[in-house]
Amino acid sequence: MASFVTSPKTYCLFEAYGIELEYMIVDSQTLNVLPITDKLIYGIAGSYLNDVDCGFITYSNELALHVIELKTTKPQSSLEGLVSHFQHHVMAINQRLEPFGAHLLPTAAHPWMDPFQETKLWNHEANPIYEAYNRIFDCRGHGWSNLQSTHINLAFSGDEEFSKLHTACRLLLPLLPAIAASSPIIDGKLSGKKDTRLDVYRLNQKKVPSITGGVIPEAVHSYEEYQEHILGPIYKEISPHDPESILQEEWLNSRGAIARFERSAIEIRVIDIQECPAADLAIAQAVVDVLKRLVNSHWASFNTLLQFPQKPLEEQFLRCVDHAEEAMVTNMQYLYIFGATCPMTAGQLWKKLLEGCERAKAMDVIVNEGTLSTRITKAYKKNPTKEGLLVIYKQLARCLEKGHSFIG
Repeated sequence: MASFVTSPKTYCLFEAYGIELEYMIVDSQTLNVLPITDKLIYGIAGSYLNDVDCGFITYSNELALHVIELKTTKPQSSLEGLVSHFQHHVMAINQRLEPFGAHLLPTAAHPWMDPFQETKLWNHEANPIYEAYNRIFDCRGHGWSNLQSTHINLAFSGDEEFSKLHTACRLLLPLLPAIAASSPIIDGKLSGKKDTRLDVYRLNQKKVPSITGGVIPEAVHSYEEYQEHILGPIYKEISPHDPESILQEEWLNSRGAIARFERSAIEIRVIDIQECPAADLAIAQAVVDVLKRLVNSHWASFNTLLQFPQKPLEEQFLRCVDHAEEAMVTNMQYLYIFGATCPMTAGQLWKKLLEGCERAKAMDVIVNEGTLSTRITKAYKKNPTKEGLLVIYKQLARCLEKGHSFIG
């Protein structure tokens, strides 16, 4: 869903931002998922709407009926100050969920949900879209109904700014799981990957492989090139499955960063939701700070960035999906564009990238204690049982309610 709508005003590069945060609704005692997003929205709006404008923040449904999205209603000139708005609405939603014996739960994947048994899809407004997805892909399974993320929308104006922003995004995307992974546990056990959400996400539409591609978007530099090299092949491949063209819109593209030309923005989608809005916004600010440096040739000329090949980016992305901050970065050509001169872990590289940037307290926790995925894993290994998981995720729910980082 869009985190800000089309506006008659044109926003230039790094002049406007939109943030989307997705959360699970769970039973307060058992933490099992509760498919009651429609009841929550009906209680607020008096009808089953896709979007409920609550002032600064808008609430939206998602595909799965136990997930709700909070997003900025309008473009924001800065990320500063957004934490308090999101935190206020997290607490407000929790109050509304109390009569249902429910509350919100963070992290990018529910640790023991059985999506084949527990998935219920939104069946109200905009149902034809969800029905089409379900008919083509079967929207049960972790890659559809058990994944929550943070989306960052970044404005641009015209092809030149699009080219700069899209190029910088595709180069940074492989490193994002190294600060944002929060999904190490699925089906009640460690999955073996730090970012399980992205591992299942990248394969959830394998029936039409061009939709997701290699997650890292191809190098394109204009609206026309994007239509020709990315959207055109997607529409062609899905058309036998979608004869009524219900899904043939630019949001069908599921790469890790997608162009939304309808509102002149690029949406970054590979960031796992964290334990509280302060952590999500800390990551968003770090991403913006590094993208600005890339666009402004802080470490390497922009021409060098333009010429970077696709395959090493996809390989580095998969390493970070597997190992997060502990993934090795060994490609010297890739290290060079960030001003690094020797192999290092992705965590070490992030410390270098953020040198000279003002870091939020929540980012200090990530840099010093590891990704949320690493912290959850560490806590789980002390008591690797269902009871241990329940304790950990109740702590995470309290972190969300109070706005605190999870240490483990």
